[in-house]
Formats: sequence, structure tokens, C-alpha cells
Amino acid sequence: MGAAWSWRSAPAPEPPKKRVLVVGAGAAGISCAWSLSRYPERYEVEVWEALPVPGGVASSCTVRDGQQVINDQVQGGAPSYRHNLRLLEMFGFKPTPVHMRIAFGVGENQWTNHSPSSLTSRLQPEIARFGRVLKWVARLEPLFVFVPIDTLLRLLRFTDDFRYRMVFPLVALFFGTGNQTPRVSAAVIARVFLDPQLRLFDYCPQRLLNSVPEMFAFPVLEEVPLAKLHRHSDGTATATDAAGASATFDEVVFACDAETVLKTMDNPTWLERKLLGNVRYYTDFCITHDDHDYMARMYDIRPEQRDNYFVRTYPGEHKNKIEMSFNLCTYQPHLKESSDTEIYQTYYLDAGLKELWSDNEVAPDRVLTQRWMRQFSHSWTHFACWVPWVRFIQGTKHTYYCGSYTLVNTQEIAVISGLAAAERLGADYPFPEDPLAVRQYDSYLSVVHGVRRRRPAKVPLSAQYAPHGRQDAGVVCPD
Repeated sequence: MGAAWSWRSAPAPEPPKKRVLVVGAGAAGISCAWSLSRYPERYEVEVWEALPVPGGVASSCTVRDGQQVINDQVQGGAPSYRHNLRLLEMFGFKPTPVHMRIAFGVGENQWTNHSPSSLTSRLQPEIARFGRVLKWVARLEPLFVFVPIDTLLRLLRFTDDFRYRMVFPLVALFFGTGNQTPRVSAAVIARVFLDPQLRLFDYCPQRLLNSVPEMFAFPVLEEVPLAKLHRHSDGTATATDAAGASATFDEVVFACDAETVLKTMDNPTWLERKLLGNVRYYTDFCITHDDHDYMARMYDIRPEQRDNYFVRTYPGEHKNKIEMSFNLCTYQPHLKESSDTEIYQTYYLDAGLKELWSDNEVAPDRVLTQRWMRQFSHSWTHFACWVPWVRFIQGTKHTYYCGSYTLVNTQEIAVISGLAAAERLGADYPFPEDPLAVRQYDSYLSVVHGVRRRRPAKVPLSAQYAPHGRQDAGVVCPD
């Protein structure tokens, strides 16, 4: 008999790890890097960030000679922020429930979301009519996405008082639209009120806002160093930092603002240059202070109400512009017991209107810290000339884009956008068991990437997160 032969083919070699550069360590960049790092055998990820700590606008700083820590930009979110909540809980952080109490206007024009007022009584018929208009806008969203909210309300003969004292300050405060609110798409504002995936407050036909919504406050939180990015014909990209050091990557995820992308990418395509140039930014200024006298002069402060937010409109011809302030001690739980005096933040919007600002009236010796910020505009052109088209540059030359500017300015969208970029690179969506999170994610993926979510593969729990919140599987954050 002949000899029995058996043979086994050699195992296929492991494919090389894909080198991924994430530009920016804000909520979008960190979410993308975390999702990819669940697969250390497939990805080697570097996050380039100029600041000494990650977080982007979710940042903290010390005030009063280091005696107190404040969250100095993003403060918290709504219960619908499922991805923020899941990630915070996954890494051992516990958000604190906060009841939002807001005071708009001063004197006879003050109104709140928790008490009757002469203004809401006088404007109640318009408030009820506005609710009916919102429903029609939602039904005809593809049409109204191109209509600014101010244009719509003027055509329907809503009064100046209703537009300037109620609708615009409310949307500006909760949605981060600032003094660009009159130009915001009517369809977006309808979603703010009606869409369960994006809704930030409940519409009320009597007072516009329905009682005191429960939000959550973040626990204590903490310029991109990329100087040039050149993409090669072989599909790789060479990134050079501000110090002149270079590295080569297979994929690039821009998790920074559109202005930085255009400034650092030396060979954008015509479409990339055109679309990214459609994202408009404005410069805002924030002062953190404890000048109670300033607050009493500018706002109708009623200590017994314990309001979190204060919004005032400018007088005269600039009544469609606002300033707003926060009482951090009523919002951030760790300040409620540690601070014996109130700490405020006042936001001055759009440096092009600086002559209207009252920042020079804050007593210099009461200023704790200050910060300049760049915010993108939610004008109707953003939703007509950028959002529907960004899908056509996603993946161009192995380059992806994430960040809240890809859709709307919320911390939740920033996190979702990072997870979506990671999925485009092959990482499965991490929260398929959460129905609301899935709906939010699928909607974003469809609009901004033009694709559907893949059926997720099972990922071992130990690969999803480290037990003490430390995530270091393949992620490198250079100094």
C-alpha cells in the first residue's frame, strides 16, 4: 500500500494593520479613535491634538487661584444624548440630573419656562399658532430646509415680540446658533421641538416651553498641531506637525473644524474645497466671572427662582441680537457646595457685532477667565450647501470628516459623527441594543455618509473598554 499523505495549507498571513490618523481630540476624534481601538489587531491609531489634554469644547479649567474647577464650555445635555450617556457610564462617570430653569428678557418682557408671565399671556395666541406651523414645517421638511425661520415667521405675520423675545433667544440658547438664529433653517427649528431624536425641549401651547425639562450635567472634564497633510497617488497620506516631524498613514479622519481642514490639506479636490468652504464660522467671546452687580444690571435676576440660564435681547434696531449668561453654580453639581458666591459665564456673540457687547462693563477684578471661540453658523445655507453634499467627499482619497459641523452643533452629533467615521473604516457600531441610539446613528449615517449601518459583529466586552476607563489599545496621542 502506498503511504498515506495528509497536508494542511499554511495559514494565511495576517493583513497589515491599517494606520489611521485622527486630527483633533474633541468628542468626535476621541469617539472615532475609541471605536477603532476596540480592534487593536486591525488598526494603529494616532490622535494629533495641540492642547495638553483631549476633550475639545468639553473642557475644564481652574479658577480662583486653583481653588475650584469649572467646566468652561460644554455643560451637559438632554436625555436623548444616548451616545454621550452610554460612553460616560461605560467608563465609570455618572452624569447628574439637572432641572433647566431659564429666564428670558428683563422687566415686563421677562418670561421663563417654569412660571406664568405677562409676556406669555399676551402672546399665547401666537404661541399656539406657532405649534401648528411647526407641524406643517415638519411634514414639508424638504421644502422648508431652504427657508430661514425669520423669513417664514415674517411671511406668516408673527409679531416682533414673539420672534425676537421668544423664538430666537430660545433656539439660540439651546442650539448654539447665537446671533445667526434668524437665518437658521425653519426645518431645523421644527426638529428641535418635534423630533424625538433631536428634541431639546417640549413645545407647550401656553408658554412655548413645557415646564422644567430634566437634563444632565457632565462631571468635571478636561489648535490642532497638524501643519500640512499631503495625500499621495498610492492612497497614503503624509502628515507633518508644527515641529516639522512627518508620519505616513493609510487613512485620515479630520475631526476638527472645516477651516483647519482647508488650511492644512495642501491638495484638496475641487469638490472638497468648494463644500468645506460653504461652512461659515463666527467668532464669539466668553467671560467667566463672579460680578453679581453686572448680572443684576443686565438681567432680571430673581434669586428665589434659581435660574440656570439668562438671555437678554439688545434694544432698538438690534433687537434680533442677544447676549446670554449661565449661573454655573446652579448647573454644575460640584460647584453647588464648594462655591460660596455665584460663578457666571457670559457669552458675547459674533465679533462682527462687538460694538454691541457689554463685556467692558464686567469689573476687571471679578473676571476669572476668558476665552475666544469659533462657532459655525446654522444658517439655511449650511443645510442647503453643505449637509446634503458632504457624503460625496466622505472617503475621497482615504479621507473622512466628522464633528458637529457635519450636521448640527450638539455634543451628541459630535460623538455620533466619530463613531460613523470609524464604521466607514471597518469598526462595528458599538450600541446596537439601544433603540434610540440606533435611530439617531442610522439617521446621521444616512444623511452625512449616504450609507446604511452594517450588521455588527460580536465584540468581547473586554475589548470594548478597559475596566478603569483607560483606553490604550493601539491609540497614540503624541505631545
